[in-house]
This record gives sequence, structure tokens and C-alpha cells, in this order.
Amino acid sequence: MQAINRFLYGPTPEEKIRAWQAKLRAEQRVLDREMRQLDSATNKARQSVKQLATKGDVKSARILAREVVRSNKQKDRLSVSKARLGSISNQLQQQLAMSKVTGSLQKSTEIMKLSNSLIRLPQISQTMRDMSMEMTKAGILEEMMDDTLAMEEDEELEEEADAEVDKVLFDLTNGKLGQAGTVQTELPTAEEQMEDEETERAMEQYRQQLNGLLSG
Repeated sequence: MQAINRFLYGPTPEEKIRAWQAKLRAEQRVLDREMRQLDSATNKARQSVKQLATKGDVKSARILAREVVRSNKQKDRLSVSKARLGSISNQLQQQLAMSKVTGSLQKSTEIMKLSNSLIRLPQISQTMRDMSMEMTKAGILEEMMDDTLAMEEDEELEEEADAEVDKVLFDLTNGKLGQAGTVQTELPTAEEQMEDEETERAMEQYRQQLNGLLSG
């Protein structure tokens, strides 16, 4: 009988909610994995900033410190998004309890608000769009407008305040850089030039790695 009902009327409210919660947990794992990757790349970049500071290369240290600031903000954003996924799951659990009383799912402005904010995150945008459409059909969400779903670039991730970069430099170099940085004036030796080239290659590698994660 249950199989016949599912064929005629589709999944039950409980089955729909369980499926959505499984998707939400999967997306949380995606964000966890990305945060771990960010941590790894950022830690390497921090070490490179310290090396550059030791050599007195303020310009390169500042460039890489800006990437560290951007990655820190991105990690914060991912962490908040993971918490929002958990909040949606909790809201759905409440919907499940109510559906056992009313027999149907109810509209939720809280789920809509959380879903809208998560749709803007590239890493989980498509999943959240698909899930929002399913929830709209199920009667939980109102019909969404196209401008609500538009991707919005977070300007704070694109241009960081110099004060934040200075703070990173100051913290990573124990106060040597970040306030009144000094530049190297003596001509480098051949050995130092080779070290500088190696550091430059490492810095570019970390920058590309961080940019890849930040643009994902």
C-alpha cells in the first residue's frame, strides 16, 4: 500500500525532509573539506610571509599577507554557511514534527531567508537552487524572484583594508612589519638572489593555490 501511495502521490513529507537533510549534511562535508584546504594553503602562505619579512622584502610580504586576509575571510564565510545549513536542517525537523499533526508541510520564512543567503555561495549554489525549487513545490517556500537568486560578489573578499593586512604582517613578524616597514637597500649576493627566486616561486604557488580556493 505504501509503495502504491508513493507511486501515485510521490514521496511523503517525512521522506522529502529526510532526503533534504541528507543533502544538507553532504554540503556541510563539502564546506568542511574546503575549510581544511584553506587552512593548509594559508598556513604555508603564513610561513612564506615570515620568510619574506626576514629578508626585508616588504612588498612581496604585503602581497601574500593580503591573500592570507582574503582566505581568513573566506573561511569565516564558509563557517557561517555551514552553520546556516545546520539551521535549515533544524527548521526542517520542526516541519516534520508539525506535519505529523497537520498532515502537510508549512511555509517557512526562516528557511527561505537562509536558503537565499546560501544560494550566493558558489560552492553550494546549485544544490541550494535545486533544493529551493523542490521546497517551493512542496509548499515550504514562496516562489523566488530571479533578482533574489542573482549571484552577488562579496566586495569585502575582493579588496581588503590595509589595516587588516598590516595587522597580519605585524602578528606574523612579531612586530617587524606592519607599521613602519623597512626595505632592503644593500645589493643581494648571488646566494641571496637564488633564495629570493625560490621564495618568489613559492609565493606565486601559494597565491595560485589560495586564489583557486577563493574563486571556487
